[in-house]
Amino acid sequence: MRGLRVRLAWTAVFFCALACVTPGVAEDANAIRLQRAAKFLSAGNLDRAESELQSVLRASPGEYRALDLLGVVRVLQHRQADAEALFRHAIQSKADFAGAHAHLGLLYAQAGRDAEAIPELQAAVRLDSARKDASDALLQIFRQQAAQAQASGDWKRALGSLLEARKLAPKNADVQFEFATAAFEMSLLQDAVDGFQATLSERKNDALAVYGLGRAYGGLGKLQEARQQFVRYIALRPGDPSGYCSLGITLAALERPQAARAQFAKSIALAPDQTEAYLQRGTMELHLDHLDAARRDLQHVLDRDPQHAAALSALGRLEFTQKHYPAARDLLTRALSANDSLLEAHYYLGLTYARLGQKPESGRELQRAGQLQHEDLAKRQALWKRIVMPPPAKDDKAQQ
Repeated sequence: MRGLRVRLAWTAVFFCALACVTPGVAEDANAIRLQRAAKFLSAGNLDRAESELQSVLRASPGEYRALDLLGVVRVLQHRQADAEALFRHAIQSKADFAGAHAHLGLLYAQAGRDAEAIPELQAAVRLDSARKDASDALLQIFRQQAAQAQASGDWKRALGSLLEARKLAPKNADVQFEFATAAFEMSLLQDAVDGFQATLSERKNDALAVYGLGRAYGGLGKLQEARQQFVRYIALRPGDPSGYCSLGITLAALERPQAARAQFAKSIALAPDQTEAYLQRGTMELHLDHLDAARRDLQHVLDRDPQHAAALSALGRLEFTQKHYPAARDLLTRALSANDSLLEAHYYLGLTYARLGQKPESGRELQRAGQLQHEDLAKRQALWKRIVMPPPAKDDKAQQ
């Protein structure tokens, strides 16, 4: 798909070529030949176009427009190496000629040479902001880089690429959504809110953006705003159990357990084989000290997925609460075997070991819990430190 899109970008070259070589008031032979060559090129008559261009170059070997158009001819003849040399020659003749930068960048992009394509395409856009062929190709590269980074779990790199894409296309709803998703994964929650809101300003009924906005508000602790978005999501997608589950989580956080139970029940009714609504309802009941109800839901999760780390951790905490320390130890150990990054599991396992008189093991687990808490805080602080403070406004000094 990417190769097809880049090849299609060359169709714009014909129209740009015509604009670039239109002679001025003082027409000369070269200008007329260039204009004829551009017309032949746009008509697909490569032989006639080349003949005109070679005539120009015999008279003026450094004529950058002729070099550039001949490079386009070579691309269409599938002589990419010759095209690259011609575009480079054109840039050497006139460094601020946007057309040659754009064409060289498109050539590199078509070959998958993104690292070389990006600076050429950026130069083209900087020199001529109307070069849509260059900006579209850049946008495609940045989005593809972000998708590749996302697939490998490198959200920091994905976010960097999407920041560049967002500068190019601030009104592109897809770009805003992808940026917001990456920002959410990087815990830049206000940026995520801004991105999802920008998506919705272009596509007001984008259900996934509504859902993402609800999650971002929830992460910021803006629970009423989160609730409103999940209600809106359910109206858009009434058959999706995840909407009711997320609304239930939000209502539980708002200390409205009865309303939360109703939403979890709706989610389960739509997807009886799921585990998430059972887990969230069981966790809520555990926090409310409704231990029998909590055990029933958490055990239901484990019956379907015996290695479910979050359910094992929550059930281990439940057993600790009931002073069933050996059972708590076994469950929490299983939880950490499945996912060693669970802070709560390390914490309650440390407390459990202490109750069992195993002080070295207790100290180790509590230390690990503290380390995880510190790492999470440090990660969040580092993220915010990377955000550069903007320069003061011109009227700041006048107000001081």
